[in-house]
Amino acid sequence: QVQLVVSGGGLVQPGGSLRLSCEVSGFDLRYYAVGWFRAAPGKEPEGVSCIPATDDGPYTADSVNGRFTISRDNAKTKNTVYLQMNSLTSEDTAVYYCTLQIESYNFWGQGTQVTVPS
Repeated sequence: QVQLVVSGGGLVQPGGSLRLSCEVSGFDLRYYAVGWFRAAPGKEPEGVSCIPATDDGPYTADSVNGRFTISRDNAKTKNTVYLQMNSLTSEDTAVYYCTLQIESYNFWGQGTQVTVPS
């Protein structure tokens, strides 16, 4: 059974940083694509960053490129994907979700709210 448990959201001042974590159980992260999406009121959901299942490098949306970094810890005791978010602005306020793709099906963690006041 796949479970994705997200943590790390919160309130942060503009220019601050947060690190989101998504701990995955049930599947080894090394063999599957993992990523982060976000959803903000009045905006289209956005794919923020992902690590593909292939050897290709990670993808990061233009809106966060240079500020957000996705990484993955494949150790059996961790099996976690992270999203390091720096230089946050009010535009980054959203609910953030992690996702794991297995054979064209996406599993989702619960969302975590990130709030950056304007």
